[in-house]
Amino acid sequence: MEKSWYVVHTYSGYENKVKANLEKRVETMGMEDKIFRVIIPEDEETEIKDGKKKVVKKKVFPGYVLTEMIMTDDSWYVVRNTPGVTGFIGSSGGGTKPTPLLPDEVDVILKRMGMADAIVQIDFEVDENVRVTDGPFANFEGTIEQIDLDKQKVKVLVNMFGRDTPVELDFNQIEKS
Repeated sequence: MEKSWYVVHTYSGYENKVKANLEKRVETMGMEDKIFRVIIPEDEETEIKDGKKKVVKKKVFPGYVLTEMIMTDDSWYVVRNTPGVTGFIGSSGGGTKPTPLLPDEVDVILKRMGMADAIVQIDFEVDENVRVTDGPFANFEGTIEQIDLDKQKVKVLVNMFGRDTPVELDFNQIEKS
């Protein structure tokens, strides 16, 4: 099973409560391995009120929350029975599993929110020891020399033939060793 994004329908105006409730339920019910992210698609708009500029967040899809998850009976039940959730979009009701969003649809929404870079989350630091998991340097171990968040790349010093050699890798090609 792979993780996908699903659209969850909520009572209008309850998006933030549903997000908070769902994140709490994921934690208390131990579903971190099946339900990963809950986002409320929002745009930032500048309003002028009383002669002052103010940046406000406007919901792109009022009444909807996006959830990144692996669809199983358990994860479906946890989301479906979260207070404020009325159901999933893309299911015909009666207990049928919903259809996930297409990757292109998710990319458009995340880019619109400025979250395209958030697709791969990292918790690495410079000078941290890591193991390469993919590519021609798979199974090599090294030390992070540089992190480039914009390009989603790291420069890792890998020991080859008795010398430290800098190798540029994607975030998803390394793991903590």
